[in-house]
Amino acid sequence: MDELTKNDGPVPLRNDTLGLLPAEIARPRYDRTALTPGIVHIGLGNFHRAHQAWYLHRLMQEGRALDWAIIGAGVRPYDAAMRDRLKAQDCLTTLIELSPDSRSAEVTGAMIDYLPVEEGHGPLIRAMADPAIRIVAMTVTEGGYYIDPATGGLDAAHPDIAHDAAHPDTPRTAFGAMVAALRMRREAGHGPFTGLSCDNLRGNGVILRQTVAGLAALTDPELASWIETECSFPNSMVDCIVPATGPAELALVREMGIADAAPVTHENFRQWVIEDDFCAGRPDWDGAGATFTDDVHSYEMMKIRILNGGHQVLANAGELLSVATIADCMAHSGIAGLFRKVQTEEIVPHVDAVPGRTPAEYLSLIEGRFSNPAIRDTTRRVAFDGSSRHTGFILPILRDALAAGGPVDGLALVEALWARMCLGTREDGTAIEPNDPNWDSLSAAALAARDRPEAWLEQSEIYGDLAGEPRFADAFRTWSGIIRARGTAAALADYAGE
Repeated sequence: MDELTKNDGPVPLRNDTLGLLPAEIARPRYDRTALTPGIVHIGLGNFHRAHQAWYLHRLMQEGRALDWAIIGAGVRPYDAAMRDRLKAQDCLTTLIELSPDSRSAEVTGAMIDYLPVEEGHGPLIRAMADPAIRIVAMTVTEGGYYIDPATGGLDAAHPDIAHDAAHPDTPRTAFGAMVAALRMRREAGHGPFTGLSCDNLRGNGVILRQTVAGLAALTDPELASWIETECSFPNSMVDCIVPATGPAELALVREMGIADAAPVTHENFRQWVIEDDFCAGRPDWDGAGATFTDDVHSYEMMKIRILNGGHQVLANAGELLSVATIADCMAHSGIAGLFRKVQTEEIVPHVDAVPGRTPAEYLSLIEGRFSNPAIRDTTRRVAFDGSSRHTGFILPILRDALAAGGPVDGLALVEALWARMCLGTREDGTAIEPNDPNWDSLSAAALAARDRPEAWLEQSEIYGDLAGEPRFADAFRTWSGIIRARGTAAALADYAGE
């Protein structure tokens, strides 16, 4: 160990090598051995480590929140590989900030353990049952909350939920594990914990409450009532563009002098807006730049509609035209033209201002962030799980526009492009690999829609009654015909009036 120097190559990332990192790499100034846990976070992907864990790390750098360290957890078999990588490097993460004209790195250490990933989630349940844990947070993607598309409530018929109701002590889902842990805490006379969703969902705290309490009610109504009364589920809005880690990112961190098996790149922007409703205390995240407010909804609406909705405007067109990244989409005149016109005419009019920022100002911010060429955020990543993302990000705007009598032509084109993408081929003939949990049914609907565009809109689990809205359905039919006859580029040009 003592013989390890920078000249021997990248420094293996571990607690005992932090002092050997290149001088320009920031690192924890706090004693990680003195940290004690206060948070279990389920879903230790790149976003969490670049966002929520970073806010906590910043507090710890100031000697604060040292009793709020994170214990990581996963609930799917593939999470075990991430656990292995992080445990081998003492749960440290290198964050690489990529500005358009510069880059910097820091090693963060707010996470101190990663639980074994086991069937039945025994280690996770036991950890959450520990009264030292006061917050259980999660990033499980917006499609992971078992929402019944017909009612908006808990999908009690889903096989995972049915399993957890029948086997409450050996659940399959994160929510079943939360229910089991809360049952143990209640029976032991311990207090509740706060459930904190960090996913891109409108009213994510309300939805998390619905899922946890609703699942508990299937087997233990008294426990469900206790959860409703004692636990808190604050709404929150999270924002930072964090690409997936691949060979380029692994090479970049090595170039910077660190052997990190799970580095994270991210843009030079973060935002976290949280409802201040924590039943068992919380870190002072506002000391690291987070915003506590009673009006998360306005921030959430602005971000989800302009940023997340904007991602979907770009990604399907980008996939069809073989444009690799979101920054490349913003540099493509046809796709950027679609983005700007749909945003200004059909999205921004249905967004309210927040303190210190108008929707138009936020759109300008997003255009700059999306155009950052240093962030290699792939169109494929952004297009993933369109069945959740279009439902959550695009269709609510469409409904508001229809109700207000506003234009919907561009939003109809966005949906027609998604349908065309789900055929599974690009305009150049290359294959689009399955990219949605419901890919088979989407592809079948897209194939049927080649001859009868209405077949796509008849997916009631996605569109509900929108197939019966003539302004939208007629525009969708027109754009589908243009895309089929003349291609994506021609449809974009027609929409732009070229």
